[in-house]
Amino acid sequence: METAAGHGVSNSWTQFAGWSPDGTQAIVNRGWQHPQNAEWEEQQRTFRMEPGRWSLDASLVSLADGVADRVTAVERVSHYNSGLFFLPEKRGFGFTALIDGGSRPFVMQPDGRGKRDVSGGGTGFSYGYSASPDGSHISYHEDYQVYIANADGSSRQKIETGNPFNFAPQWSPDGKWLLFVSGQHGKANPWIVQADGTGLRQLADLGGYQGWVLFLDVLDFHQGSSDLPVWSVDGRVVYCSRQCEDRVELFEVTLSGEAKQLTSSESGTLHYHPTPSPDGRWLLYGSKRGGVRNLFVRSLQDGSERQVTTFSVGTAAMWPHWQKSVK
Repeated sequence: METAAGHGVSNSWTQFAGWSPDGTQAIVNRGWQHPQNAEWEEQQRTFRMEPGRWSLDASLVSLADGVADRVTAVERVSHYNSGLFFLPEKRGFGFTALIDGGSRPFVMQPDGRGKRDVSGGGTGFSYGYSASPDGSHISYHEDYQVYIANADGSSRQKIETGNPFNFAPQWSPDGKWLLFVSGQHGKANPWIVQADGTGLRQLADLGGYQGWVLFLDVLDFHQGSSDLPVWSVDGRVVYCSRQCEDRVELFEVTLSGEAKQLTSSESGTLHYHPTPSPDGRWLLYGSKRGGVRNLFVRSLQDGSERQVTTFSVGTAAMWPHWQKSVK
């Protein structure tokens, strides 16, 4: 255990990554990179995430006392552990670990022990790992191809889209569908497929939207943050960003492919990271207006909008997360 503050290590950083299902804990990533490696990556425009050059761990920070439990460091399997999420029914956690240059999906017990590789024998670079709502299946993309498997990694099934880029599978709230983007890198669209691998189809056309948003208006090889379609809380619709001439607007798309435009903005506006509230009444999202990225919330009942943050040029608000009410 450790306190959430006071790390004081040079060239390190922290990142808020989400809430526990009950809203009592925050998931916080803590990373470190050797400054010479950071310079080399920028010059070579590629990652070099080797031990001694990079490290990343995920902690659960209690809101009650500020104590952080660095669960990925318990019985450590890798120097770089990311994508921590809660398994259903408090069974433990899932995450991805970088081992010998490959990224693999793992599960672990609630105390961080008993880490197990559930890649099902895959040897590629796996990412975007998540579990179905009932915990019976997992999904992830490996070398930009989407797979569905049993919770232990067995019976792995590749979803054959015929496209070279398939990314970030997400389970519907009822576990019947998987949502992901497919196409080419920088020009992909939302697709859905049923949990048994049937019913595969493209859900919408994003008008050539690149699918990511820069942190600030500074070009670097990381290409910013992925801007992905997301499920509504009832699983009946999907929210996504779509290119509309020189604007990026928010849309709501039904599972039959019927699209409804939610925003209508001035030239140059960019909307990103749509996130529905737990009660399904509101949509929280980022919006770049006048060169500044702030957060806004919109009523899904009457379309009214309210600005949440008031940052100025040179700063940006991104990655919004709703917290479940804590009584």
